[in-house]
Amino acid sequence: MTDSLTLAFHGAARTVTGSCMEFCHAGKRVLVDCGLFQGSRTLETLNRAPFAFDAAKVDAVILTHAHIDHSGLLPRLVAEGFAGDIWCTEQTAALLEFMLADAGRIQEGDAVRRNRRKDRADQPEIEPIYTEQDAIAAWKQTRAVALETWFEPVPGFRARLWNAGHILGSASVEMIVDDTHLLCSGDIGPENKAFYPDPESPAGFDHVICESTYGDRTREDLTLADRRTLLETEVRQALARGGNLIIPVFALERTQELLLDLAALLDAKRIPAVPVFVDSPLANQATRVFAHYADTLEDMAGGNIFRNSAFHFVDATAESIRLNSVSGAIIMAASGMCEAGRIRHHLIHNLYKREATILFVGFQAEGSLGRVILEGAERVRIWGEDIVVRATIRRIESYSAHADQQGLLAWIAARRPITGSLFLSHGEAGAIEALRGLATSQGLASAILVPEIGEVYRLQPATRAARIKTADPQLQQVVGRDWQNSYADFATGLKRELSRIEDARAREKAVAEMRAILASYIDARAEQKARRHHP
Repeated sequence: MTDSLTLAFHGAARTVTGSCMEFCHAGKRVLVDCGLFQGSRTLETLNRAPFAFDAAKVDAVILTHAHIDHSGLLPRLVAEGFAGDIWCTEQTAALLEFMLADAGRIQEGDAVRRNRRKDRADQPEIEPIYTEQDAIAAWKQTRAVALETWFEPVPGFRARLWNAGHILGSASVEMIVDDTHLLCSGDIGPENKAFYPDPESPAGFDHVICESTYGDRTREDLTLADRRTLLETEVRQALARGGNLIIPVFALERTQELLLDLAALLDAKRIPAVPVFVDSPLANQATRVFAHYADTLEDMAGGNIFRNSAFHFVDATAESIRLNSVSGAIIMAASGMCEAGRIRHHLIHNLYKREATILFVGFQAEGSLGRVILEGAERVRIWGEDIVVRATIRRIESYSAHADQQGLLAWIAARRPITGSLFLSHGEAGAIEALRGLATSQGLASAILVPEIGEVYRLQPATRAARIKTADPQLQQVVGRDWQNSYADFATGLKRELSRIEDARAREKAVAEMRAILASYIDARAEQKARRHHP
């Protein structure tokens, strides 16, 4: 290894999950984030792939915030030998105690559930990526540091954290390494967000790495009162349909923002006094952490709004199951992208009901079940079961914890001058390209780069970053929708399409022809492979 500072992107490059950046200098390795990939099954295979580095040789981790797509592979990192400190804010450390343990339980439970599936009976058993015990061990390595306070995670690296305004405890990471001054945005919150002041950090950097989640989208500039009016309308319309209002939520932040607004609407008698069930043990734990820090948060009206009499916090599995027979209630459950957790049970029991409403209030990554539903799927596949979608599907975008396109451009502009390179990461391709085009036209940096997973760059003061390792093409193929999304779309509609063929023999012929096409494709691929090896 040379003494020059290098930056490797191991995730969240042309995709929005799996955040992990590796900074190397003079034999020292520091990670900024170590997150879980979420989305399609193919993308999630990266969670099981070998790390691109030796975990035991990582010296320190600096964590921007507690969301699992930024922290969710820390337990695996520790299990594979990482023994250093995980630097973060006090609030992030408090949240991680529950977030990581819950992630470990989900990994264990998901492995058990998938191994029980009849359609996997002839396949090898799946092992969890890590366990709850691994997660607890990772949390014990956290080391809290106050905002705007310089610290030295390892010799040669100076760092300090700045309020990112995204979620409780979220931060941007400023670092100075060998005279190179850089900033990692983490996830940037919008202006006028509930609970926190607007994002802050200094100006004047050699290199800035900025998230791009909503780089292609401009949201209407709404006040807190405007947002509550939107929610009021959705709640009233949903309850008027006679069924449940199901809200997939992120356990951390989105749940607490919704409770803040629902409490205000209930207290003002602007929505019917129906029970509000928060069916997520993790969300309930996170809410208790929020309550602990209530005195430091904005918009809490001097009290604990989470104690509203309409709110019911569901922890026990048996109590969660009883909600299957409830009607005319508001049910909030994790996960926010419908990729795991109790929300999937509620979707199974409500998606097929015309009187039910599914309200999305957060970003849905490409390939996720939430994205598939939001984009109008008529049927979806959940845990091997085909579910007809008859429920009303709705969306409110004003709850995003991310800055929109204009917010990101303003944040970047406030960091100028950027004399080396601006990296645009943590976004899907369309969002990044839209943001890059505007950032270029506005002259926000001398060089604007879009990294891919696996790329490595050399960083020097006031100099465009030099790419010294290209990305692995195989890694790029796992980003976005995958063949399993397409298979699920095809499989869930196949029986219905075949039933449109009135003659039974014609149906049999159609099935036979599909099998023949698949077999011929497999044979052709095998023949091509043989020719390549034996020209």
